[in-house]
Amino acid sequence: MKTPPIVSAQAWEAAREQLLVKEKALTRARDALAAERRRMPWMEVEKRYVFEGPAGKVDLLDLFEGRRQLIVYRAFFEPGVFGWPEHACRGCSMVADQVAHVAHLNARDTTLVFASRAPQADIARVKGRMDWKIPWVTVTDGFDADFGVAEWHGTNVFYRDGDRVFRTYFINNRGDEQMGGTWNYLDITPLGRQEIWEDSPEGYPQTPTYKWWNWHDSYVADAAPDKKWVEVSDAGEAAFRKQDASAKE
Repeated sequence: MKTPPIVSAQAWEAAREQLLVKEKALTRARDALAAERRRMPWMEVEKRYVFEGPAGKVDLLDLFEGRRQLIVYRAFFEPGVFGWPEHACRGCSMVADQVAHVAHLNARDTTLVFASRAPQADIARVKGRMDWKIPWVTVTDGFDADFGVAEWHGTNVFYRDGDRVFRTYFINNRGDEQMGGTWNYLDITPLGRQEIWEDSPEGYPQTPTYKWWNWHDSYVADAAPDKKWVEVSDAGEAAFRKQDASAKE
């Protein structure tokens, strides 16, 4: 294997700074794309879809669990899929393995659900063995065919306004490989991360950056940001700004 050159610490820092310019440009472009995504038109879902959940039949509206946003990943676990019945598809299993704790999504009014055609008993068995905590339902009708995930994996995003449901975004193929992290999931939702630095349409919910973050077992609905954490994050932001300003001098 031909490796890159071995250089001094000074030369390494110079190379890193040079690459950092491109990386920051990529970050800004990603943020701009997410802002454009938040302005995409919506499509109303007028058909009723029924799923089988751990407690019985549920419809698409139920999957929101009272939240405004819903992300549904179509995972292939069913008869005919490689690995059945002991495993779900290897690729879909990798996605499940890397999903962050869903409490952070829930704190942003967002629910994540996996959907397959396997019976609930099989889903429960595999979830338990693989230690997956993601809500996982069984597709019982044409949901997968209607939303582009009958033959291949994909992630659909929905928004709820009262009893009305809208499809707002869809991503598949290599677009799915980056999913799993809280930020990547929020970036494909119509409301985004809901932080004040984001370019979002007027009236969208936004809160100060960092302040809503919490331990995954400590979120409380409608709770004000923890005062101590606000102080800590403010101090961290101030230190970063000072460091960044010094680096530009």
